[in-house]
Amino acid sequence: MEKSTFIGIVLALISVCVGMILKGASLINLVNNPAAYMIIFVGTAAALFIAFPMSEIKKFPKLMKIAFFGQKLISKTEVIRMFMEWATITRREGLLALESKVDEIEEPFLRNGMRMIIDGNDQDFVHDVLMEELHSIEERHKAGALIFTQAGTYAPTLGVLGAVVGLIAALGNLSDIEKLGHSISAAFIATLLGIFTGYVLWHPIANKLKRFSKQEIELKTMMVEGLLSIQSGVSTVAINQKLSVYLTPAERAAEQKGEAAGEQKTAQA
Repeated sequence: MEKSTFIGIVLALISVCVGMILKGASLINLVNNPAAYMIIFVGTAAALFIAFPMSEIKKFPKLMKIAFFGQKLISKTEVIRMFMEWATITRREGLLALESKVDEIEEPFLRNGMRMIIDGNDQDFVHDVLMEELHSIEERHKAGALIFTQAGTYAPTLGVLGAVVGLIAALGNLSDIEKLGHSISAAFIATLLGIFTGYVLWHPIANKLKRFSKQEIELKTMMVEGLLSIQSGVSTVAINQKLSVYLTPAERAAEQKGEAAGEQKTAQA
């Protein structure tokens, strides 16, 4: 579960509701205004359907799930551990000895790369194929994030449209001052919803998806480096040094601590 998404939405709702109360605005107007919700949410959905092909719109539920529950990625330290183990096997028994390890790999990208180097493909070919696949993955991620970016652009504008519709209705109640005030208040609820959903929901989700994409691309780039290093027959120490550059200082410290603990256990045994 991506806790930050839930925390952010709860804080946003609290800030708006409490802010309205402090300003003396009634929350009833916010809740009891189906026309505003219709214009903003259905209108935004309509704009997205017009702007994107159905093949991309179908991914919307999956993208929302990723935004709220995160993505399951293997840790970088685990990747380094695997490659060090594979490097040891390769230097001792050769690349073909890794064939028994292929079916154990859950990550499709890594499994495909491992099969290519075991099959004896040229290193430049392996690099080009994997990097092209990475480029394709990155482009798909950009397309997914763009849906939310565009939603964030459409929603505030639709909020203005909702306000205009509400004011048109308000002009029909000029003879009744009480209804006029209520109509004007309700008219601007659509603007509030449009700005809120655009800049507190859709744009931030787009940004989160971009961050997730960056993390995944970085992890897979790390895998490419590891695969090419194994194919070149480098030592476990060299692989560790090469792949450790992808770790943050905190991750490096944790890895070194884990290695030290492992060496201590080995010495005691």
